[in-house]
Parts: sequence; C-alpha cells; structure tokens
Amino acid sequence: MTVALRVLDDGAWISVNDDRKVSVSELWRFVDPDFCRCELPDFVVEGIVDVGVEGRTIETRVYGQCIACGEKGTTGWLPVGKILDGEYVDIDREGVLKPAGPE
Repeated sequence: MTVALRVLDDGAWISVNDDRKVSVSELWRFVDPDFCRCELPDFVVEGIVDVGVEGRTIETRVYGQCIACGEKGTTGWLPVGKILDGEYVDIDREGVLKPAGPE
C-alpha cells in the first residue's frame, strides 16, 4: 500500500494522503539529551523540516525552540503517527515522544 506524505504550506503541515494531520504551533516533549540541557524539552514546533516513514511509523524532523531554556534548533527524527490498515493513526504528542527507531 502506498501512502502519500508531504510537507505543506512552507513547513506548516504534514499531509497524509492529501489530508492535513500534523501542524506547527504545538508544544512537544521529547527525549533528546543532545538538543538542550533540559531533561524533557518543552519544545514549540515552529516548522516542519522533513517527513519520512520507518516501517509503519511516520516520522518528522521539526525546527523550534525549547520554552524552558530558549535553545533553538532542529530535532532528530521523532514519531508523529502510524499507518494501520491503510489509515493514519495519530501518536499523542502531548505525552513524551521518544526518538524514532526500528519497529
């Protein structure tokens, strides 16, 4: 099964099969000791840099800023959703995201 993934509107959205699913201006928490000194960054997503797939997991690299310490930059690959039975299923980005890896 083929799934179309695109970054739309100059990095404002991730589109899955021509349906907008993930947007900027969200607050994410993720595990990445190389990003900033915060144990769990409170990261405001300002732009989507890239989108890809690892197995059934949709991953993205995003640009933004940790609101706790002020560090700005681009994240590593983070999971944002999965494709199950041909449908997109959101990953709760209000929880703690762990870097993407093999399933």
